[in-house]
Amino acid sequence: MTGPALPAARALLAGVWGYHDFRPGQEEVVAAVAAGRDTLAILPTGAGKSLCFQLPALLRPGVTVVVSPLIALMRDQVRALRAAGVEARALTSATTAEEAAAIRAELGRGTLKLLYLAPERLAGAGTAAFLRRIGTTLLAVDEAHCVSQWGHDFRPDYLAIGPLRAELGTPLAAFTATADAETRAEIVARLFGGRPSLTFVQGFDRPNLRLAFAAKDNPRRQVLAFAAARRGQAGIVYAATRARAETIAAALAAEGHAATAYHAGLDAPTRAAAEARFQQEDGLIVVATVAFGMGIDKPDVRWVLQADLPKSVEAYWQEVGRAGRDGAPADTLTLWGADDIHLRRAQIDEGAAPAERKAADHARLNGLLGIAEALGCRRQALLAWFGEAAAPCGNCDACLAPPRAVDATLAVRQALSAVARTGEWFGAGHLIDILTGTATEKVRARGHDRLPTFAAGRALSRDRWQAVFRQMLGRDLLRPDPERHGALRMTGAARPVLRGEVPVMLRDDPPPGAPRAAPRAAVAEPDEGLFAALRGLRRELAEAQGVPAYIVFPDRTLIEMAERRPATLDALAAVSGVGARKLESYGAAFLAVITGAPSAPAHPARRRLAGGPAGALHDALAAAATALVRGPEGRDKPLTLGQAELARLATARPADAAALARLIGPARAARFGAAFLAILAPAAEDAEGGDA
Repeated sequence: MTGPALPAARALLAGVWGYHDFRPGQEEVVAAVAAGRDTLAILPTGAGKSLCFQLPALLRPGVTVVVSPLIALMRDQVRALRAAGVEARALTSATTAEEAAAIRAELGRGTLKLLYLAPERLAGAGTAAFLRRIGTTLLAVDEAHCVSQWGHDFRPDYLAIGPLRAELGTPLAAFTATADAETRAEIVARLFGGRPSLTFVQGFDRPNLRLAFAAKDNPRRQVLAFAAARRGQAGIVYAATRARAETIAAALAAEGHAATAYHAGLDAPTRAAAEARFQQEDGLIVVATVAFGMGIDKPDVRWVLQADLPKSVEAYWQEVGRAGRDGAPADTLTLWGADDIHLRRAQIDEGAAPAERKAADHARLNGLLGIAEALGCRRQALLAWFGEAAAPCGNCDACLAPPRAVDATLAVRQALSAVARTGEWFGAGHLIDILTGTATEKVRARGHDRLPTFAAGRALSRDRWQAVFRQMLGRDLLRPDPERHGALRMTGAARPVLRGEVPVMLRDDPPPGAPRAAPRAAVAEPDEGLFAALRGLRRELAEAQGVPAYIVFPDRTLIEMAERRPATLDALAAVSGVGARKLESYGAAFLAVITGAPSAPAHPARRRLAGGPAGALHDALAAAATALVRGPEGRDKPLTLGQAELARLATARPADAAALARLIGPARAARFGAAFLAILAPAAEDAEGGDA
């Protein structure tokens, strides 16, 4: 297989997955993996990483073994593959003896193409021998960042992959979405023993995600308002603690939302039930800690809200990246405040990591705070963190409602002076009392009402001072000192500001309760009724089969159906996401909803041709055959061809009379030959030209 032009791959892409073109970056990766090149691919969440090893598995001989970190992730991918007609299985701790026996039988028959393995199975003494015995020709590693010991999802079992790959001598393809340069270097060292043959970094942008941040002014009200504007849509709320996750879930349920909590403190059956509901229910909101993270493969999550600030840019991007994996529009909102910054700083400072790692973690937090406090396009700031240049996106809150920048140099210098004159021993609340001239008992007892800075900042309200201190924390001018119970101390960056050498521009926060951009509708108003009906049919089919709704079709496919309103199987097959197996299984039912009437049943041979050029050829041949049943004059003995014979002709496209006679016999060739060849010859020439 050479170059990016992969006819066989494109045929599988359309026939199995129902997609008529690769997403950006996929084709080159598929070509490399199918050719057996060692490959590291960094593709953004929702860019179709799994297809980059699933499709090559069908092009290559033998078995592709996929190492994946979570049982739920493996189960969902296997279920989706089998629904599309691909032979795939998973061997995990949850596999029953009966299922394991069935897998061994399929491996023995040589029918299995993809075998998913949990990473804990890799270190076993007999693993290499087992993988040789079943004919493993490719190792694929999903979520490859799990090999990074300082990453957010480190899995020690992943360390066995590199030695196993070296022992087997098979090519390896590794995939992840969130790997900065440091993590990429660690992946290369641990999985490839040096450097992979090819590294693809497609980029980190997700244009379909609307990015937004908001300072906390009433988090409960902010969460409820955001969810209310998106009622009925599947969403995730991330919270920093278990208690907050449960509190928010209860508040959402009290407002009539379908909502459930998820965190590591729940017992295994409760967590499993929440996961099952999330996968199978339309419109469920999961309120979770980071325990609900890697392995979420639901494509039609329409929004993610972070009720508390994540710990880094990478953690932020992973969490919000769980929205809109189908490529359709999705909304995100991150709430943050000074308390969040205190919490994240304390977690870093009080951790057991060495000093250099703590410094790196503070830098990662600073990167996220820079995005939160950005005066310009948030997407520009985000992509700059990952080393990418971008124009203003026009689709984040800062682009849609540009913030006003104010010269806050005087206020920041006053705040820093208060910090310095009190010996860096106090938090923001006490410092604001000093600046606003509030003579509390604590202020008077320490003589802080006699400081030159006492009442120096009375021109600003207390709320405004809180915003100033939050942004100073965000700019890393101040940090909480864990050895002084969180008292604020100045960083090196603050000294030039205090001396008046560096000006400071800050955001002018919008007033509490200011309106936010309205959520984007999935479809235009005239299509809303049909879209709802299609979702209803999908839900019925999914419930009857006991599978998640997106296994039938993802939202993006239903949106395209509602917009294009296909009236025939051929037109339906042209909709993205409608592969051959799903057209066979669901086509008639969805057409009946779209057209408002049951469609005439098509012969199975004709259904298999739907959507391709052979379908149109079949219909033209059928029309010609009908016209010549009794010959050109209408007086001859009747001769007919069956649907299966017509389908064979449309697929084979014989270009001359001899080839035609071999397929349908001399008598029929004499009757239909001239008419059929007039239809088939141009098609055969077009096919040859396309192959060339």
